[in-house]
Amino acid sequence: MTDSPGMICRPSRSRALWFLVGLGAAGAALAAVRAVYGGGLLDVWAAVGALLALLGLVCLYAATVRVSADSYGLRSRTLLRRRNMPWRDVADLRAYVQYGRNQEIYRVSVLLRDGRTPRLPLPLSGSSDDRPDFDAKLDALRALHRRHGDPESDHLPVLSYRTGGRGSTVSLVLCGLLLAGAVLAALFVPVVEEEKAAWAAATPCAAGTPAAERGECLTTRRAVIERAEVGKAKRASQLFFADNRPLDHIEVSREGARGFRAGDSVELTLGRHQVREVTGEHHVWREHFTGAGEVAVIAALCALGAGCPGARFLLRRRGRRLPDDEVLPSALPFAAALAGTALWLLPLCYRHPTGLPSSPMEIAWAASGTVVTLGLLTWAWRTTRVRTPQEAEGNTAAEELAGGKGEVFLAARFLEHTDYNPNGFGTHIVLGDGPPSVTPGRGRFAARPIPVERLTVGNLRRVRGSDGDTVPRSWHIAEIDDAGRPVRLAAAPADLVRITAELERARRRKDPATGPGPSRS
Repeated sequence: MTDSPGMICRPSRSRALWFLVGLGAAGAALAAVRAVYGGGLLDVWAAVGALLALLGLVCLYAATVRVSADSYGLRSRTLLRRRNMPWRDVADLRAYVQYGRNQEIYRVSVLLRDGRTPRLPLPLSGSSDDRPDFDAKLDALRALHRRHGDPESDHLPVLSYRTGGRGSTVSLVLCGLLLAGAVLAALFVPVVEEEKAAWAAATPCAAGTPAAERGECLTTRRAVIERAEVGKAKRASQLFFADNRPLDHIEVSREGARGFRAGDSVELTLGRHQVREVTGEHHVWREHFTGAGEVAVIAALCALGAGCPGARFLLRRRGRRLPDDEVLPSALPFAAALAGTALWLLPLCYRHPTGLPSSPMEIAWAASGTVVTLGLLTWAWRTTRVRTPQEAEGNTAAEELAGGKGEVFLAARFLEHTDYNPNGFGTHIVLGDGPPSVTPGRGRFAARPIPVERLTVGNLRRVRGSDGDTVPRSWHIAEIDDAGRPVRLAAAPADLVRITAELERARRRKDPATGPGPSRS
């Protein structure tokens, strides 16, 4: 395919799509006929025809999609848009991973010279079965780009949710929404406090109180329970009154509904024209007033929750100079800092929703909590710093592991299946007594020696999207030549430097004529 002068991508199952397009056209005709000569737009057959027409329109869009590539460049055609992208304007072609409910959808992302990143409608892969066909078509597109254009990278960049090339709009919008929710909840704090204080201070209305002022005092009415309905699942529980006097029904809690029976004579207490209390012979229900402290806690939770997408946006801005396919540090350290902040901030908000703490103990609590939060945020900022392999090499002194000094098991994984790592069983590499070996745990059981004589360590780099989602973000990758076959070794930065140094020393011990490995970049 790479030697062909061009290629064309069309949707699979095009016959089925065109059949559904015809079915949609028939549905549109049916809906039009029934709307004019039948029961109008509310006719059942008209509704069925409209649904078929909508399905046909969607299938028509899918059936007319086409992407072609030749010596000129890329041509994309859909029902609503046509786009031509000459190779001179294309900087690179990347794989873009979208995440559905139970699958990963692979698409082709085009990086243009002006910075825009449109995605091609085809080729498309929604399962592991059609992934080889997607990879073949993407390889063909990249081969045409290399032949007629000037790609920026010699490897295939893969953009996943962990890499820096994904947009940060979603995180920014989510952060803004949560902050708006926090502001809205904070504005309701004094309103809720006033409502609860008014209920606590309300007194029974005097005999001569005018009707217009009875909303600010308490009035009582007699009523008889007609029936009580206990709500199930998300349905509210209700009390119904006989003869709809003084009103038809009210919503109560489940416990309140269970406490009353049909025929019970009750007394209703009304405040601000709403039933606040139902008093019977054996049970009393009172309306729950949301306290200002509870609303303040909700506002604080929204503000702290906004910190998580805010941290993701900050990390993407911090790593904006990294290649688009390099994996960014995790935002979990910032989430831990926010969780630690919640431990001291939420109780304080609950106790003082409308003011600052006044007692010495609470002031000391707030001050110490603020210091802890600053410390946690400083730790999170340093932990999420992007470390390059050169920094790891400079900060790690690889010690000589002579025999008799014991063994050390380092968490590391070869990402390719090899004879010394069959089916990816290895989780650790043991160094020290004996040759370096791959083990499935912290023990020599089932250890497989690494053939160091045929390995040549290449460059060390950070994790890319093409390395998969199972490699921790903080690890680094060593690119190794295994007798002409490229393999990748993943480990923590300091451990990776130590392992690769020992592999090179072991190779030189077996073959003294072998010189030092290639320089790392």
